[in-house]
Amino acid sequence: MSDTLRSLLARSRAILLDFDGPVCSIFSGYPAPLIAAELLNLLDARGVDLPDDVRSETDPMEVLRWSATLGKPELLREVEDGLCRAELLAAETAIPAPYGREVIVAARDAGLPVAIVSNNSAGAIEAYLATRRLAHHIAYVAGRAYAQPERMKPNPEPLWRAATALDIEPTTCVLIGDSLFDIEGAQAAGVPVIAYANKPPKMQRFTDASADVVLTSMGDIATALLTPSGGR
Repeated sequence: MSDTLRSLLARSRAILLDFDGPVCSIFSGYPAPLIAAELLNLLDARGVDLPDDVRSETDPMEVLRWSATLGKPELLREVEDGLCRAELLAAETAIPAPYGREVIVAARDAGLPVAIVSNNSAGAIEAYLATRRLAHHIAYVAGRAYAQPERMKPNPEPLWRAATALDIEPTTCVLIGDSLFDIEGAQAAGVPVIAYANKPPKMQRFTDASADVVLTSMGDIATALLTPSGGR
């Protein structure tokens, strides 16, 4: 375990935690490409001309982002509602991330409030947390702003929203995330970031993006939080 990780956690006053990846794999039972296809079918049924690159999109979040470029608020809300419904269903079969629960519990035991900061809908996040008996460990959920995909990470707004809710300066928080959007959003918000490389190709990608710490196991974070130097 790196001294950098211990030092970063030791000076942090709150943990901001991405949801899909560090906490669970939300689309493990209801695959993201299937949801993306359903949203594209919805757009197609509404007479939207889908470019080839959009028609082949497998990320439902990107379908939502593209829908916002159409300048049709009612249609955007319809896509948002469809994605929210799909996420709620996906939350029922989500697979917990290894050591995700341990990180949340260890942070609370160390006296650090935990907020979820995610591009997923708050409803799906809260449903998962309730099912897994984690809701009482979470101080705040900053989910996706309804029908406003421009506010999703890498926009720093969700991180600022969480820090404000916790009444803590962003610079004294740390974000744990597993995507470049997490790193970019954290850096824009002035929040240190621990990049969780849960797939081998991410290691170099996250290092190149200048994440403060890059690691391959959430267990390292839980262990650091449980040691005397790992808390506040």
